[in-house]
Amino acid sequence: MTGVPASAAGGSPKATPAAAASGEPGGAKSARGGKLAAAAVNQASVWNIANLLTMLRLLLVPAFVALMLADGGYDPAWRSLAWAAFAIAMITDLFDGHLARTYNLVTDFGKIADPIADKAIMGAALICLSALGDLPWWVTVVILGRELGVTLLRFLVIRYGVIPASRGGKLKTLTQGVAVGMYILALTGWLATLRFWVMGAAVVLTVVTGLDYVRQAIVLRRQGIAERKAALEETEA
Repeated sequence: MTGVPASAAGGSPKATPAAAASGEPGGAKSARGGKLAAAAVNQASVWNIANLLTMLRLLLVPAFVALMLADGGYDPAWRSLAWAAFAIAMITDLFDGHLARTYNLVTDFGKIADPIADKAIMGAALICLSALGDLPWWVTVVILGRELGVTLLRFLVIRYGVIPASRGGKLKTLTQGVAVGMYILALTGWLATLRFWVMGAAVVLTVVTGLDYVRQAIVLRRQGIAERKAALEETEA
């Protein structure tokens, strides 16, 4: 006996009883193991910093609502804490998408959860403000209706292409965040007057950018239909 395994000595290794019974070659098992390992890596990649920030934003939604409505919803101290939760949520929104794109951390979970988290925190804030009588309900309906409408529109035309985020849309998001944040705080005097005009600007941007998304969706759909028709005619020719 040399003490050297048969595989090292040039011989073929003996198949284990299980492998012999199944008739599977070692290469097939290795390939299957590689796929399982890759799947495990992909699953683990969900727990990256970008997705963790998105999860934090989702968790902040119920915390924000509880702080906003604490003690009847009019205590300045609780409103300040609610503003802090809202501000943290809005700040994380600025970083999670950037981190995901910069460091290749884009996941299916992030694609779904990020827009849900954005609309959840903004929707919670608007509804709380309207329920407390601080903000007219029509403002909440216009903003949330626009957000849900644009999201639905994106899904309807996704077969033809993707509607990119515009500068106007980003300005709208920033203005909305500032306006809602000012309404969350118990402001008085000229600051209370200022927040009225900031919210007015946010509503105007909300409507204008919403109409622009509708225009882009119509153009994208027409182009997609024309390209498909041209491709079909070329194939038939």
